[in-house]
Amino acid sequence: METSSRELQAAEYLEKHQIKELVSYLTSALLFFRPEKPKEYLISLLERLRIAKVTGVAFPFFMDNSNIVAMFEMMDSSGRGTISFVQYKEALKTLGLCTEDEDLQDDGHKITLDKFKEEVNKRMKEIWSAF
Repeated sequence: METSSRELQAAEYLEKHQIKELVSYLTSALLFFRPEKPKEYLISLLERLRIAKVTGVAFPFFMDNSNIVAMFEMMDSSGRGTISFVQYKEALKTLGLCTEDEDLQDDGHKITLDKFKEEVNKRMKEIWSAF
């Protein structure tokens, strides 16, 4: 019984402080940038996050628009200017911006670069501001 209570307390603590989400986003940033010194990179990112929270400056998004465009262009190998909904959803998952159980609605339209940039930036802002 004690173990169950401790596990419940641990789960509540992690949820309250959004630790699982934070670790997921930090891991995504590591895998995206693959810095030579990952520990120093994480410390730097957490420090920028702390400063942003205290001062109200912009949060440290790990992708800028050039990164988003490059990712979109890799998925749009035919150069048509659109990607499929499946590619879009997988990209969001890869970036840690969409959970497995999130129900994204496919409206039947292809995803344009502008829509992709808008959604990635919106989701990054929502995520970082939660911390």
